[in-house]
Amino acid sequence: MLYGKDLLFIHNGFICINENGIIIDVGKEDAYLDHYNFTDTKVYDGTGFLVIPGFINSHTHIADSIGKDISISSTFDEMINPVYGIKKKILHKSMKEHLKYFMRTSAISMMIKGTIYFVDFREGGPEGVELLKESIQDLPIKSVILGRIEYYFNLKKILKNKKQTEKKDIDEKLDKLPKLSLESLSRVLELSDGLGLSGANENTDYALKQYKYKVKEFNKNNYLVHKKKIIAIHAAESKSTIKFSKLLTGKTEVERIINFLKPDILIHMTHADLQDLTLALHNNIGIVLCPRSNGILGNGIPNVVTMLKLGFKISIGTDNIMLNSPNLLQELDYLWKVIKSQSSKYSNSIDPKELLKMITVNPGEIFNLNSGSIEIGKCADLLFIDKYHIDLQPIHNIYSSIIHRLSCGAIKAIMIDGRFINEIPC
Repeated sequence: MLYGKDLLFIHNGFICINENGIIIDVGKEDAYLDHYNFTDTKVYDGTGFLVIPGFINSHTHIADSIGKDISISSTFDEMINPVYGIKKKILHKSMKEHLKYFMRTSAISMMIKGTIYFVDFREGGPEGVELLKESIQDLPIKSVILGRIEYYFNLKKILKNKKQTEKKDIDEKLDKLPKLSLESLSRVLELSDGLGLSGANENTDYALKQYKYKVKEFNKNNYLVHKKKIIAIHAAESKSTIKFSKLLTGKTEVERIINFLKPDILIHMTHADLQDLTLALHNNIGIVLCPRSNGILGNGIPNVVTMLKLGFKISIGTDNIMLNSPNLLQELDYLWKVIKSQSSKYSNSIDPKELLKMITVNPGEIFNLNSGSIEIGKCADLLFIDKYHIDLQPIHNIYSSIIHRLSCGAIKAIMIDGRFINEIPC
């Protein structure tokens, strides 16, 4: 098995799980034989299997699966702009039952590929969050749902108006989220695990502050009832979004986001410069990368090598299912090979073990989940891999083999909360 936060390989190991699906002991086989008897214990013989933590998909938009490969040749903005993009139109015009069906099938697709947890940016306000919950309520897969209200600012128009008048407060009300939107935001926070915002360019400085204070206020008033709500936001995804922000505000998206929103997670960071990265690091902000999404949209590849050298714990997401299948292993395989092909100086700079941590240990820590590693106190969220499967054998580097050779056929069993998924009524 791959044990603990460092994914240490143990040749003959044991995992002891209580009735609540929590790992209560783990180690080498001889220690198990010394301390436990078999009278009151259900024992599974794992001979021939490699047991690893279940995968965590740190960024998805699974409702978008209803539009798989529509207008695949369109530009970045034409495809996914939150105000006028093709995705927006599809989500707005689709029937709720159809959206639910494809969200459910996407969740199942993730699960059979080894994903036991996914973090979804859910559009559509409170109704959108409820729709996702309904679609997966009888599935064992776990989720972090980050909701959103559908209110976007025309930043270009607002700033132009401000420049044309000497009275800077004349358009102040245009900077703010309206009352109805704030009420909707409160409901989103009650239903979800936090906010998943589109980006800084669709929000004024004041609106970003409103989001921050609303979440802070909610957490303060509900800390005994609700787990802390988090804030995540897309940032520095493309050259065009960077250019837009600098041209209109004189600041990068990341600068504005950290100054006014203070989020927990930044998504993409494809074109974040060293100043942006340093700012995020000093504010203890997690980073989620979506390499294949960036690739298919022509946005490039984030500077992973620099991020790792700076000390970031990076997580990986598959992003928009209009564009990509929700397969985390394809994500790692793509990222590893693209980075190594960019320059000879990167040839030995990416450790496959560190890549594997990006879909297990790291997201478990970044999103404060009781999952992502095999250790005492964690949920028993496990994958059982056939070491002798034709796609894997012979294994010479276990981490490398998992990243670019592991197939669904080699995943022989999936356990969530201590129960194999075929034992869970769905």
